[in-house]
Amino acid sequence: MSDTVVIKPFLRLAGLEPLVIRPETNFVNVGERTNVTGSKKFARLIRENNYEEALSVARQQVESGAQILDVNMDDALLDGVQAMTTYLNLLQSEPDIARIPIMIDSSKFEIIEAGLKCVQGKCIVNSISMKEGEAKFIEQAIICQSYGAAVIVMAFDEKGQADSKDRKVEICHRAYKILTEQVGFDPQDIIFDPNIFAVATGLEEHNNYGVDFIEATREIKALMPLTKGSGGVSNLSLSFRGNDHVREAMHSVFLFHAIKAGMDMGIVNAGQLVVYDEIEPNLRELCEDVILNRNNDNNEATEKLIAFAETVKAKGQGGGEG
Repeated sequence: MSDTVVIKPFLRLAGLEPLVIRPETNFVNVGERTNVTGSKKFARLIRENNYEEALSVARQQVESGAQILDVNMDDALLDGVQAMTTYLNLLQSEPDIARIPIMIDSSKFEIIEAGLKCVQGKCIVNSISMKEGEAKFIEQAIICQSYGAAVIVMAFDEKGQADSKDRKVEICHRAYKILTEQVGFDPQDIIFDPNIFAVATGLEEHNNYGVDFIEATREIKALMPLTKGSGGVSNLSLSFRGNDHVREAMHSVFLFHAIKAGMDMGIVNAGQLVVYDEIEPNLRELCEDVILNRNNDNNEATEKLIAFAETVKAKGQGGGEG
């Protein structure tokens, strides 16, 4: 078991096996639609206290192939602690949803801690980082460890979020040494998120963001082989909001290359992943040029993808309430 992460949801009655992430598991889909910051529909349901229908969003993610469920209640109009507690308690009573593990996702640690008190079995905390310094990072890590949770560690320190490959690797290695040497974390319970940022924004300094993530993931896995790698995939395509056809293609192309570099899991809309080989060749090549920063002098690749996206929009292929 030295190179596995074992995540055991509370499934004794269902008689199901825990999710075990091994090298041969390939890629683990983390369902993103139970996140108020990423789904207008889910946010509306939670604000209206329509928890019954909000549970159906989780159920749809499971049925679409999500292997972990990301739950986020970070909304200024919500009492995040109360919403997280209520929703997770309801999830635990739904065997068809509770058969997969929970990822407690929040930028506020008080909400994460509230979630940890609700989840039965091992879960994942998304996320902790060194943005407030080492002392706070260690304090939060100890709390997560006391609940038996695995942790996603963001490539974020006192100087800010890492955007270059070298900064991503440097911060993750520093966090790894603190977690394993000072806190006593098992390397298998550490998942690094080296930050996926938007590409094709029109700003040349953003053009290499996809490559920086992929290459940082490769180095992190070589340097700390028992750890796992993750990321919020939809961030990559934020420049194409409202154009699902292009966004889905970008996500699949990105994952094709990131998984080969060692990315183990990612937060995605499990129902909207297209097969890499089934993307129309022209769109696939345009996406690869942008994501791998090829043929992109003077934003040439970016401009070509934007032009293609406009033709798709003209045909009426967009998105509804996400």
